[in-house]
Amino acid sequence: MDYSRIISTPAEPEASSMIETFRAIGYSIETAVADIIDNSISARAKNIWVDYKWDGSGSIISVSDDGLGMNNEELIQAMRPGSRHPLEQRNEDDLGRFGLGLKTASFSQCRKFTVISRKAGYSEVYWTWDLDYVNESRVWNLLKYKPFDETYCDQLHDVETGTTVVWADIDRLTQGISAENEESKMVFLKVMDKVRNHLSMVFHRYISSGITIWFRGRKIPAWDPFMIGSDGLQARPKTELENKLVRIKGFVLPHRSKLTPAQYNYAKGPEQSWTAHQGFYIYRNRRLLVAGDWLGMFKKEPHYDLCRIQVDLSNSLDNEWQIDIKKSLARPPARLKQIIKNVASDVRTVAVEVYRHKGKVVKRQFSQTAFSPVWIEKTRHGKRFYKINRDHPILKSLLQNFGASRIKLEKAFEFIEETVPVPLISLHENENEIQHSQPFENKNHDPFIEIMKQMYITCLSEGLTSDQAKSRIANIEPFNFYLEYLDQLDGND
Repeated sequence: MDYSRIISTPAEPEASSMIETFRAIGYSIETAVADIIDNSISARAKNIWVDYKWDGSGSIISVSDDGLGMNNEELIQAMRPGSRHPLEQRNEDDLGRFGLGLKTASFSQCRKFTVISRKAGYSEVYWTWDLDYVNESRVWNLLKYKPFDETYCDQLHDVETGTTVVWADIDRLTQGISAENEESKMVFLKVMDKVRNHLSMVFHRYISSGITIWFRGRKIPAWDPFMIGSDGLQARPKTELENKLVRIKGFVLPHRSKLTPAQYNYAKGPEQSWTAHQGFYIYRNRRLLVAGDWLGMFKKEPHYDLCRIQVDLSNSLDNEWQIDIKKSLARPPARLKQIIKNVASDVRTVAVEVYRHKGKVVKRQFSQTAFSPVWIEKTRHGKRFYKINRDHPILKSLLQNFGASRIKLEKAFEFIEETVPVPLISLHENENEIQHSQPFENKNHDPFIEIMKQMYITCLSEGLTSDQAKSRIANIEPFNFYLEYLDQLDGND
C-alpha cells in the first residue's frame, strides 16, 4: 500500500497516562528487582549488589553491578520505553525482549528512579525518571538530578565499569509511612527477605556458575529446586523438542526419610512448602520464569511432592511460549502440550512410587493391626453420613478422661457430625484446581511427633514390643500419613 497518498496525524500517547498504565502491569516487588538484575547479567556483570535503606516513606532500594556500563547516549536509549523492538533477534544469552523491563519494573514500585552508569573510557553519567515531573509537564523527559542522598549510593566508586539503579519514593511499599513506625519497618524487612529468597531461586543457575549476587553485603546462596547431588535423587532421561530449542528433564527428589532435617527444610524452598514447589520449572536462558506450576495439566497433590521438572527454552521461542513482560509467565504452544504432559506423567509415576514406598514397606510390616480412622461412614434412613470414631485411641482416651462431662463432649461431637459439609467438599474436590491438603501439612510437626512418642511409651507400658507399638501407631489416623517418624520412636525404649 502507498501510505504517502493517505492523510495522517500524530496520535502520540499522553505521557502521564501511559506511565501510570505501565505501573499497572502487575509486577510484585520481587519480580521487579529480578527484572533489574536481568539487565546486569546481560551486561556481563560478575557481581551484583542489592541494597536498601529504611527511612519510612524516604526508603531507598538499589541494584548495582560491575557490568559493561553505558555512556550518555546508551543510557538515554536504555531509559526510553520500548528501547528495543520485541521482534528483534537477540543474542543467545540475552535476558531481555521488550525493551521495557528496566522502566516498567521501576515504575511499578517507585515514582522516581535514577540510573547511574560508567563505561570504560567514559565519565560517569546519570538520568532520572520522575513521575511527578512527567504528570506536571506531560512530556517524556528525563531529568538530570539524583532524588536521594548521594552518599548512600557509592558502589560505582569501587568498580571500573558498571551501573546502579536507585528507586526512591517507593510509594507501593512505603507511601506515607514514618521511619519510626516499627510495625511498618518489620513489614518492609519481611518484604526484603522475600526478595532475597526469590532471587536465590530465579538466578540459582547463574549463582552456581559464578555470578555473585550480594544482598546487604552478604552472598545470596543458590536455591536449587532439584537438589542436584543429593543421595537418592533420580534424574529422568532428557527429552529434546523443536530442534533442541526445548529441553525437558525430570527429577524425582529423595524420599524425606533419606533427607536430613536441614535438607528437608531446604527442599521446601521460598514458599516453605513441598507441595507448592512441585511441578514444572521453566527457564529461559537459564533464568527461571515459572517455578512449581503444572501449567493447568495436573492438580497439585501431596503424593507428587517429589516431582520437579526442568524445562529449558531458547529466547527465540518467546512469542510461541507467550513470555510476558514481567518474565513470570510462560505457556507452551498447543502442538507441544500433549508431549510435555506425557513426559511429566512418566516423572510423576516414578515420583509417586518413591513417595509411597516407605509407607508401603511399613504397612506390609505392620499389616496385622486394624486401621483406626478418625471418621467412619454410616448409613441412616438410606442416606450416608459421617461419624466421629469413638474407638479411635486418642478420642477414646479423651472421652474416658472427661468423666461426668462426657455427655457435653458427646453433644459437641454430634453437632460436628451433623454439620459436616459433605456436598461442598465433594464439589470442590471435583471442580477446584487447588487440591485439599493432607492432615498437618505445612505445620510444625514437633507437637505431632511428641504425641506419637507419648502413644509409643503408653503402648510399651501396656506390654507391647517395640514393633507391636509401632504397628498400632502406624494404623492410627493421622499418624499413617507420616510413617517416616516411626524411626524416631526407638529412642524412647
